[in-house]
Amino acid sequence: MSAAQSYHEYIHTQEDRDGIRLSWNVWPSSRLEATRMVVPLSALYTPLKERPDLPPIQYDPVTCSRASCKAILNPMCQVDFRAKLWVCNFCFNRNTFPPQYATISEQNQPAELIPMFSTLEYTITRAPVVPPVFLMVVDTCMDDDELKALKESLQMSLSLLPPNALIGLITFGNMVQVHELCCEGINRSYVFRGTKDYTTKQVQEMLGLGRGAPAQKPGPQGPRGPNGQPMGGQQGPPTNKFLMPVHKCDMSLTDLLGELQKDPWPVTTGKRPLRSTGVALSIAVGLLEASYPNCGGRIMCFVGGACSQGPGQVVDDELKHPIRSHHSIEKDDAKYMKKAIKHYEGLAKRATENGHAVDLYSCALDQTGLLEMKSCTNQTGGHMVMGDSFNSTLFKQTFQRVFSKDSKGEYKMAFNATMDIKCSREIKISGCIGPSVSANKKDSSISEIEIGVGNTVSWKFCAINPNTTTAAYFEVTNQHGAPIPQGGRGCLQFITTYQHANGQRRVRVTTIARNWADPGTQLQHIAASFDQEASAVLMARMAAWRAESTEEGSDVLRWVDRMLIRLCQKFGEYNKDSPDSFRLPENFSMYPQFMFHLRRSQFLQVFNNSPDETTFYRGCLNKEDLTQCLVMIQPILYSYGFQGPPEPVLLDTSSIQPDKILLLDTFFQILIFHGETIAQWRAAGFQDQAEYGNFKQLLEAPQADAQEVVQTRFPVPRYIDTEQGGSQARFLLCKVNPSQTHNNQGWGGSDGAPVLTDDVSLQVFMEHLKKLSVSSQA
Repeated sequence: MSAAQSYHEYIHTQEDRDGIRLSWNVWPSSRLEATRMVVPLSALYTPLKERPDLPPIQYDPVTCSRASCKAILNPMCQVDFRAKLWVCNFCFNRNTFPPQYATISEQNQPAELIPMFSTLEYTITRAPVVPPVFLMVVDTCMDDDELKALKESLQMSLSLLPPNALIGLITFGNMVQVHELCCEGINRSYVFRGTKDYTTKQVQEMLGLGRGAPAQKPGPQGPRGPNGQPMGGQQGPPTNKFLMPVHKCDMSLTDLLGELQKDPWPVTTGKRPLRSTGVALSIAVGLLEASYPNCGGRIMCFVGGACSQGPGQVVDDELKHPIRSHHSIEKDDAKYMKKAIKHYEGLAKRATENGHAVDLYSCALDQTGLLEMKSCTNQTGGHMVMGDSFNSTLFKQTFQRVFSKDSKGEYKMAFNATMDIKCSREIKISGCIGPSVSANKKDSSISEIEIGVGNTVSWKFCAINPNTTTAAYFEVTNQHGAPIPQGGRGCLQFITTYQHANGQRRVRVTTIARNWADPGTQLQHIAASFDQEASAVLMARMAAWRAESTEEGSDVLRWVDRMLIRLCQKFGEYNKDSPDSFRLPENFSMYPQFMFHLRRSQFLQVFNNSPDETTFYRGCLNKEDLTQCLVMIQPILYSYGFQGPPEPVLLDTSSIQPDKILLLDTFFQILIFHGETIAQWRAAGFQDQAEYGNFKQLLEAPQADAQEVVQTRFPVPRYIDTEQGGSQARFLLCKVNPSQTHNNQGWGGSDGAPVLTDDVSLQVFMEHLKKLSVSSQA
């Protein structure tokens, strides 16, 4: 078995056990050599990866006693069972075990010392049990059909919420209304003007909450925990008529939702409705901030159009003025954009400080301002869902899936999480790219090179689920002349503290160790440990981050190309100036292909996408796990024919055959494409005739497989059924490698279907890459 194959198996067993994938699984031992590796030492980590086999640990983790370290006891620590001492594998401090560990011995080890439990989850029994809070913020400026469909989804969701959850309702149009939920028989709401920005203090005083509220006698009406203690952390929160336990108000809230009407404010011809999204979100953040600071909560905002007045406005109310496009942003002609982004970034900062996530469900045919509002979801870990209509199955199924449960019947959502990273002395932390913000925790292991959100060793995720995956980037700082002793290992520890959906506080700890190697003598070992799939996703996140926050699009493409050429020069085998002699090791062979598709993807190419769509796509790339991210970068194509079972085929024009059906999965869309002959037979109705039963089966097979994918994915992908020459075939044609175009199509036609494009094909791309990699001028 080759080294690459054995590493391949090792990588997958580690991923199953710890939810982690590293760009390199043997680490270069000096700073200089690490920079020459091109792809930085980095990790994709899924903190809440589902592990039903983990033992339930009902005690607090044992931490290192050095104040600047605080790493948690793990299988890589050296233990002296006789003296009851353990040595921290990060700072080498000697620690004594606490008294409850008096009985441990080599035969009787606690779970946290057993190598197979390099990932463990602790349940903190002393922490108060806090129910999650859900605050619905509902846009009423939409057509009656849309509003009716949305109201039905919201009423349905009440039965899916955890019964102990607290719920609240804010509706908005021209004005913003905060609804009381405790009054029977009469609907009362507090109305705020949609053009004025309210401070937290004003919201608290107007709603009679928090410190400005009249003193309340502790009575039976306050939400209580299971042991009778008030919920919400340190002191009992104010009793609150706007946020009530679901089981107490589900009837009145169902009626209240049923009675919601379209915003009564008249809309004249040629105008947009006046919509105060910015103020509604500001009041929602203020309400949760005053009532449940530092408790898990979600603000679920449903928008049917762009914010057209007040703070956070992204467009005016004149229909003749369209909402900004990529083109107008480039020309600096988007007059509301910067001010709106600033408003929503302020809201995101307030929400993250209190551990509250913001979800955006945007369903409209035009843009709704997701570009401006992106910080609210991307920084808090909330969901961003983009659809055409609240009446579509895409929205309805996606919204249902928010409340899905795992095999143990527990909700697949967690709240108010912080992730700390500890690392060996030879490594420093550059930063993270994921749905999180910095928790501003400083120590000596922070690198000067910042990638993503850096300058901290701790990050905050206000909402997190079993798929949420963060990318962490590291810098090897060991100097070139200071060798690491033979057999030395570098360690990383990820400590994620979060609030479980059932209200418990839990800590998930993952500790990993990898070997150091000197690239001067052991380069082949380091090369064999390269994980091309993880590296492609890690580099894609870096590229999308650069495109989003710093450079122009073309600069990012140049950076991607430069990094790829340098990697090929370092690890390819070739003779100088001889492109034909160029070979890449087998565990690098797919990497150039991933980069080719990344360059063409909607993450870096904004042509034909609105700014909102680009924001949505990049948001998904930054939070999904490795498998889903790879599908986004290089979609999967399956071919169905009469000759045999379905098979994966090249994402290439040559795969488009008249007698085949193709199933394309791009993560965001699931597309079934019928070849020319198949489409003609289908139009002639052959599948309805008894003697063509096998044709009917062929048509049904990809549909069944597509449904299987749709069932498990979040957000639910758009389902497209098309055929050769159909208008929606463009979704397939823009993804396949254009090996045949109108430029090189031979007379008389050949295999496959040409694509009308001036893009270079993968073959031409690879030829250029080989030429540049072997060039002696480079």
